[in-house]
Amino acid sequence: MTARTAPPDKPLTDRIRPGHPPYGLADYERHGGYQGLRAALKMAPQDVTGQVKTAGLRGRGGAGFPTGVKWGLVPMGPDAPKQKYIVANGDEMEPGTFKDRLLLENDPLQFIEGITIGGYAIGASIGYVFLRAEYVLAAERLQAAIKECYARHLLGRNILGSEFSFDLYLHTSAGRYICGEETALISSLEGKRAVPRAKPPFPATAGLFGKPTVVNNIETLCNVAHIVHYGADWFRGLSKCKDGGTKLYGASGKVRRPGTWELPMGTTVREILDEHAGGMREGLKLRGFLPGGASTDFLTAEHLDLPMDFDSVARAGSRMGTGQMIVLDDQTDVVGMLRNLQMFFARESCGWCTPCRDGLPWAEKILAGLERGQGQAGDLDILRQMTRLLGPGRTFCAHAPGAMEPLQSALKHFRADFERGIRARPEQAS
Repeated sequence: MTARTAPPDKPLTDRIRPGHPPYGLADYERHGGYQGLRAALKMAPQDVTGQVKTAGLRGRGGAGFPTGVKWGLVPMGPDAPKQKYIVANGDEMEPGTFKDRLLLENDPLQFIEGITIGGYAIGASIGYVFLRAEYVLAAERLQAAIKECYARHLLGRNILGSEFSFDLYLHTSAGRYICGEETALISSLEGKRAVPRAKPPFPATAGLFGKPTVVNNIETLCNVAHIVHYGADWFRGLSKCKDGGTKLYGASGKVRRPGTWELPMGTTVREILDEHAGGMREGLKLRGFLPGGASTDFLTAEHLDLPMDFDSVARAGSRMGTGQMIVLDDQTDVVGMLRNLQMFFARESCGWCTPCRDGLPWAEKILAGLERGQGQAGDLDILRQMTRLLGPGRTFCAHAPGAMEPLQSALKHFRADFERGIRARPEQAS
């Protein structure tokens, strides 16, 4: 076997061949696979964490928390708990987002190598993949890859002849958007109702079964082996901003070529939409977009030259989230779009706290009236008040605040659309 040595420009998708099944272990290794794990096992665990931190890898699940910093919160050393866990969040129920599916269906070994290195770095002997139930093909291919890794002693006892042992289990989720929140995911993984937990304690010290636990996104973990193999400087050099690496950006809606593409972190919205998504469909104009899935604030055409990185999008008044854009055109009813999103968020609430459980269905009901042209005077004031009362710090977790982001920004940018849905008073009718 001759291992690949030249660093790829697009490491996450370098081994993906459209229309073909994923590589087996032999071909994966011929294309540079497992060089990262071999390098990691020659390093001290804290040095692996340090390299990931230096690389500037930030979580790709939406929050953008620095991955190396998260790993560094796990207690290490002789006094630390012997049992620790690393959990991969593959729930991916954010509307408009389909990047993790691409990775798991087409290169599952890349993910397995990454989570194994993560387990070594934090001292975890067990890993879990929490996978969305609808991802049937991803589950089949991931399970087959796990089986092949056990057969080659790349999982299990004394991996590659080292003292490190690591077992990996696939857990198919029972569903619910709230399982994407890390503590709700942990509760579900334990067989309990998927309800977020109070923090502190944080999972890094008391997570799954009360033991130190790290929860990382699938795309995040897929970067890890490349960082260890090719180095932190190489990873930073892939980016157009201070955050390291590439990003799987996507676009859905009425663009010519919906999809997802691996591009340098910090690529502009204009390049993503015009060069890769092919621009708007014939006869349509861009009116706005949700930059990172359904739970982010609308941005508009004036933001086309905005770099898609965590800090730049935050300064513009939104969140990069998953980096998977939902595009709004000038012929789509924005009130109907918002009603559809609020209906989704209302159905997916865990029901634990009152503002979320009762407020989201109320917001959906008001929007339904406005969509039918039967809105009442004062509806917009109520909706605006809801964006505050269901906002950050008012609910148990970030579910309702996330649902309010597209609503609050739509009220700001597209208020006239809402006003058209208010039924005229009798004296105004003619």
